[in-house]
Amino acid sequence: MSGEPQGTTGPVRPLTALAFATAGYVALLIFGLGMTSLATNADVIATPGLGQAPGVTATVVSTAAFALALWVAVRRSPASYVGSAWATAAAFLGYVGGVWAAAIATGTDLAVASAVAGRIATSWFGFVIAAAAFVASWAGIALVRTHARRPRWPWEDEFDE
Repeated sequence: MSGEPQGTTGPVRPLTALAFATAGYVALLIFGLGMTSLATNADVIATPGLGQAPGVTATVVSTAAFALALWVAVRRSPASYVGSAWATAAAFLGYVGGVWAAAIATGTDLAVASAVAGRIATSWFGFVIAAAAFVASWAGIALVRTHARRPRWPWEDEFDE
């Protein structure tokens, strides 16, 4: 065989970068919210009676918004790091909006739902959501923009034969 198999050099495919970045975002989000809750000795959603639905819904909506915004950014050629700002905003607004909508759907009145969403948006939890989205989206865009080759062991060189 002459040469390397196709697809082993050049940038990472946009769909692959999207998958890695989205998984990274979810991991950073869950870890960050947990550590922030532990450090501040406060629950992410401190209102009693809401249950887990607002948090789960917010995470799903935020992840979907993040993935959609990042997909738009990584499909462009060349991908721009400005897309990271859009993905960050989409993830943040998706989380806050998801908490608000799920709180309304669980039967909470408008004032309580707005207070819960506002508390998240203006606390360390909101910062963690935005930071997780920014880091993950920047990494996803960097994956698409890279021109690095896959790592090779010295014995994989055809010059040794």
